[in-house]
Amino acid sequence: MMRFFSYLLATAAFALVFVVAAFYFLGSPKERILKRELSFVNLQYQILTERLESMESLLAEMQERDDNIYRVIFEAEPIPNTVRKAGYGGVDRYDNLSGYKNSELVKGVSKRLDQIASQLYVQSKSYDEVYEMAKNKAEMLSAIPAIQPVSNLDLKRISSYFGVRMDPFYKVNKFHQGVDFSAPIGTEVYATGDGKVISSSKSKWGYGNTLVIDHGFGYQTKYSHLQDFKVKKGEKIKRGQLIATVGNTGKSTAPHLHYEVHKNKRPVNPIHFFFNDLTPEEYEMILEFSVQPTQSMD
Repeated sequence: MMRFFSYLLATAAFALVFVVAAFYFLGSPKERILKRELSFVNLQYQILTERLESMESLLAEMQERDDNIYRVIFEAEPIPNTVRKAGYGGVDRYDNLSGYKNSELVKGVSKRLDQIASQLYVQSKSYDEVYEMAKNKAEMLSAIPAIQPVSNLDLKRISSYFGVRMDPFYKVNKFHQGVDFSAPIGTEVYATGDGKVISSSKSKWGYGNTLVIDHGFGYQTKYSHLQDFKVKKGEKIKRGQLIATVGNTGKSTAPHLHYEVHKNKRPVNPIHFFFNDLTPEEYEMILEFSVQPTQSMD
């Protein structure tokens, strides 16, 4: 009998040691289930992270194309990074995710998803804008100043270029915001792009008799020292239309046309907008002339 109880006790002890060892080395069924679930979650997290990285890379490429191709084609300003990558300031919107073992991982993924969603929204609005610009492409091409304002077949009428030039009256270097075309009084002056006359003023001082045309899309052109006006304020005009004649009015040393191009209210070099009536060789020639030191005529 004692032998039976000893055997039974030894068996129980062995079983207990086996169970304890099994739990210690292999874990309980519940622990094994939790480990499998944790492994699955880690795998899903890695997959999600890789997909987020792929989406961020694709979005960055879309933004690069938008700013440096599409918006360049339509001469639109790129979207500032402060707008594209706007942060989430103020109240912590991820407080409800705090207090857990993996809170930082979850919060990090949530922030990246929110940032991608925000940037996609900005990109979507940008594409809407580009689409509208594309629809108006023909109108824009007609409106952009693209010819010389006077007949200048031999390219010899430009007497002073854009940039710092000697003032003929004060004999000091001043910034010359346009191009001077030397021409006899009465020489015809043409609109360089479609638009609307927004100013028609006569003066004995400064730029003298002046016309300003608004072409839309951020462009305006200015024609000064005129003799006669052939159009009036508020009139819509077409590229190549006769709008005035060359004069010698205002602060002028000799008959000439002072011509300016403005983009978004800033003066830009007019010779870059003569592409419709210049060959590449003629354009290179004008560029070479433009760096020569000259004196302005006004």
